[in-house]
Amino acid sequence: MLNDIKVFGFWIYLMTDLVIFAVLFATFVVLRHNTYGGPSGHDLFELPSVFAETMLLLTSSFTCSLVTLAVHRKQKNQIILWILATFALGGGFLALELMEFHHLISTGDSWRRSGFLSAFFTLVGTHGFHISIGMLWMLVALVRIWLKPMSEACISQVYRFAFFWHFLDFVWIFIFSVVYGMGILS
Repeated sequence: MLNDIKVFGFWIYLMTDLVIFAVLFATFVVLRHNTYGGPSGHDLFELPSVFAETMLLLTSSFTCSLVTLAVHRKQKNQIILWILATFALGGGFLALELMEFHHLISTGDSWRRSGFLSAFFTLVGTHGFHISIGMLWMLVALVRIWLKPMSEACISQVYRFAFFWHFLDFVWIFIFSVVYGMGILS
């Protein structure tokens, strides 16, 4: 019964995240041409870097799926291996995103420059924050799996994490398409 409540609470949380990202996307779309005489996405975005971020995150989605397969088979060593792989790929994604932010800020193109950049940093930064939370969740799950036997609660936690991680990949596909795709083309 308690696990059912946790699962229900998780889905409520995920739906609130969906609403948050929908609002952030709507805000970005409205403000994307509000550059206040500054650079637009076409001037700032570098497709190879964004494509590398995308490949890292999509590959991490694949390794996360391998985590769930290993959990289903109760293969503890495989679970640990694929969580570590997912963590490394997520870390690579986050590092590239932080490098992009650092580059933009160091060239004077911070969130304070225009409505476009404010919306960009808020949307992409919120996604990056969620990636950081997912990585923390992975570490907690990893320690739990390493130290304790595989219980139903642990299995449920890993499945919920996988849904969360795949949700972030889904959001990133929209960020890639709407933010970077429309930004480079405009």
